[in-house]
Amino acid sequence: MRFLEGIEENFRFMVLEVTKQVENTLKVLENPDPALVVKIESRDDYIDNLKSVIENKCFSRIHTGFGSDKRAIDMARAVNIITSNLERLADHAVNIVMQSQYLRDPNFIKRYDYKAFFTEIIKALRLVVKALYNQDITLAFRICRAEVTLDALFKTNFDIILADLRKGESPENCITAHNIFRYLERMGDTILNIGEAIIFAAVGEKFKIHQYEALKETLSELGEEVPISDGEFHSIWGTRSGCRIGMVAGERKGRRSSGVLFKEGNPEKLRREVENIRRWESIMPGLPPKVQAFHEDVESASMLMEYLGGCTYQEVVLTGAPEVAANATFILEQTARQLWTQTRKDTPVQAGYVSQLRQRLDDVYRMYPSFRTKAMTLMGLDIPAFEDLVDATADLETRFQAPFTVFIHGDFNINNIVYNHEEQRIHYIDLHRAKNSDFVQDVSVFLISNFRLPVLDSLLRTRLDRVINEFLAFSREFAAESGDETFEVRLALGLVRSFVTSSRFEFNHRFAHEMYQRGVYIMRKLDAFRQGGRPWREFILPADVLIY
Repeated sequence: MRFLEGIEENFRFMVLEVTKQVENTLKVLENPDPALVVKIESRDDYIDNLKSVIENKCFSRIHTGFGSDKRAIDMARAVNIITSNLERLADHAVNIVMQSQYLRDPNFIKRYDYKAFFTEIIKALRLVVKALYNQDITLAFRICRAEVTLDALFKTNFDIILADLRKGESPENCITAHNIFRYLERMGDTILNIGEAIIFAAVGEKFKIHQYEALKETLSELGEEVPISDGEFHSIWGTRSGCRIGMVAGERKGRRSSGVLFKEGNPEKLRREVENIRRWESIMPGLPPKVQAFHEDVESASMLMEYLGGCTYQEVVLTGAPEVAANATFILEQTARQLWTQTRKDTPVQAGYVSQLRQRLDDVYRMYPSFRTKAMTLMGLDIPAFEDLVDATADLETRFQAPFTVFIHGDFNINNIVYNHEEQRIHYIDLHRAKNSDFVQDVSVFLISNFRLPVLDSLLRTRLDRVINEFLAFSREFAAESGDETFEVRLALGLVRSFVTSSRFEFNHRFAHEMYQRGVYIMRKLDAFRQGGRPWREFILPADVLIY
């Protein structure tokens, strides 16, 4: 490979040196030899130097001719990750020989199976050069799996050491033996990183081994050939819930899509999302992406979904032509109206907006401790503490229920809505929070997701304001048609929740404080109306609170 010219020799030497360090470490444990210990220590400096040389060469290549070649940059990153982990692995070898000198009886370690660790580590190291240069994912997998074997070996030997300690064996020797095995186990972590770096070099995307295995399993359920190669997978985003999302390119059946979307993460959330997608599909076919495959194991789950054509509603509003944005808003409102009407059940429900707010308050305070204000008096006016205001709002909320439920999206952000201009339709994505509840929750989340976009350009802000006003008017019209007399109060409660909790995602203190203060303003507005004693059906949320 052209990029590795001049680096390859150093890299091969580094792998050889580290392998030799591991082999010599085994010799020290077998037959303690002070001269060999000194040699291992001195060669560690040589390995550190090799690592620096390779690192310098990689960055030099990137800045002198390969900077625009993604494949070369990926290879440089992979080589750097591998050499860093090789250097760390060599450090662990030095730590082991240092620990071995604390053994009161050098033969004490021989009662445990340390040789199995070395066999596994050396076997993995001997695969590294071939796996990297051939970008062989099968070999990379074999390297990664060494970590699993080493973890199991550590557990077995740890239990034996623990049993020896309980039997009253020499505590000094037992603890030293444990330290040696701990360093051997850490070598497994570095080997795992090396294997994952080789996968990155081959695929062009960073994968944890469990994520790649999940992708492989779900693709195989579709009958697709694995492993995938470079350019067939593109990361799209990672969610705040920890899910990994990417697109697997390729022609698939169906005119709406090209490729599939891969999602990996918490099994419960993905299982719930699959169930919700199926329910949405039964309500309005084509609204959600189709689930192509679902795979689940003990710790994670993954699925392949249809990759929908079009763009997010957020992209349409901010970058689309005005007539296209207006059309998208019209279709969105028609879709929402149809879904709310179709799934309506005359069962009262309380969404629990203040309860949702309280669940997120710790994260808000962690970001902005000053938001936890205390009670004070200003110019003779009593100003309640923030949490007292929240308590009063919670008491108020108990009086109000939505008169009916609908099946809501549950996270109706504008980037969870896809608009396909060619097909003139809307799609919902990211559906794991969908449930039967108050439609006002979707309304409030949608409105705030427009408001909180960090857009200060006056023209773009005008676009967002237009969407907010139109969707608010549409929602009010739907509430009036549905005989929903407490819509405005519940919308105020939902906005309190969304304004305050959105501040935890905003690093701009001024804008975060703006959202927080608007939440406080609405709570005070509600409290003042309560004290006025007028019927709640007369309460009107001031619409300008949604305009920035």
